[in-house]
Amino acid sequence: MASTREYDVVLLGATGFAGRLTAEYLARHAPPQLRWALAGRNRERLERTRAELATIDGGLGSLPLVEADVTDAGSLRRLAASTRVLVTTVGPYVLYGEPLVAACAAAGTDYLDLTGEPEFVDAMYVRHHEEAVRTGARLVHAAGFDSIPHDLGVRFTVAQLPADVALRVSGYVRVSAAFSGGTFHSALTAMSRPRQNLAAARDRRRREPGAGARRVRAVTGRPHRDPVAGGWAVPLPTLDPQVVVRSARASQRYGPDFRYSHFASFPQLWTAAGSVAGVGALFGLVQLPPARRALLHRVKAGEGPSAARRAASWFTVTFVGEGGGRRVVTRVTGGDPGYDETARMLAESALCLALDDLPRSAGQVTTATAMGDALLARLRAAGMSFEVLAEDAAAPGAEDRAG
Repeated sequence: MASTREYDVVLLGATGFAGRLTAEYLARHAPPQLRWALAGRNRERLERTRAELATIDGGLGSLPLVEADVTDAGSLRRLAASTRVLVTTVGPYVLYGEPLVAACAAAGTDYLDLTGEPEFVDAMYVRHHEEAVRTGARLVHAAGFDSIPHDLGVRFTVAQLPADVALRVSGYVRVSAAFSGGTFHSALTAMSRPRQNLAAARDRRRREPGAGARRVRAVTGRPHRDPVAGGWAVPLPTLDPQVVVRSARASQRYGPDFRYSHFASFPQLWTAAGSVAGVGALFGLVQLPPARRALLHRVKAGEGPSAARRAASWFTVTFVGEGGGRRVVTRVTGGDPGYDETARMLAESALCLALDDLPRSAGQVTTATAMGDALLARLRAAGMSFEVLAEDAAAPGAEDRAG
């Protein structure tokens, strides 16, 4: 394909907030031989973004620009046929994402996005997985903070534990960050569609093969004390556990009986309770169309936190893994999760798919399945930390206390 496609990587949505940050990362870190381009619907805005990139690397003043619109299926088919890897930051994906997934699946083009929307991921599996398997396309969703630190973090944790035994892993997320208008719009759109989310999940379960004789599942868990950092942990109902479980189904290394639980960790009980109450109130409000419109109107898509605010932001995800009489504590650490680190993760994923020697895979696959250790190595080299904090014998009954 490298000899027949015009580009190695194309970034669609390069004029948006997350897209610009991703383009800037590529401008600083893409190797000289990478053939890449920016794509979007507004030529003038693309030219302004290219001019900004040229201040980073003067050679990018002639970076190719491709006009494409998510509402024009023909332009997306031409775009997908022109590149080996197509990256999109255009959300909410449940509203704007499917035509590009369809184009990549049909063209045999690898696809990357930043979605954290379960309905979209499930629907794309049902509608386009089989076609992507046929053409060899890798459809990789959630290639940012949703869900790389969790997916690769669990993979890293499992690698520290004995093989061929039942394993239990719990993840504890702590974040200090602000979010952009695009993230806010995507989150509210997903929260406003509970029936559609349930229907998409049921449809996928009917079609997706299981793990055979192995048992692989996500367990919600219950509120409890964070066993490593202290404070309180509450279940975190994001896309991340679903991604982890799909990686586990694809790999025997996760053992014959694998369970994963996902929590948000707070230093104080009152902050945990306040966060749960706030999310519950927001969920109720977005079910009312007038309230949802008012909320969306307050925050504009395309806007995001300042460079100073992002520089002060951080995240940690701490994993406690147990199995075979062993207990391991690991941690993934990075800077601003929503934007600086997400741009790094998305761009490194694109470079990994385009340039690295990877295991054969096709269809809708996770980052751990498609890229695994190659992406983990890239992210470590780029500054993200994956570390082992402790290894010891598991306490009797410890595996079930957070279940």
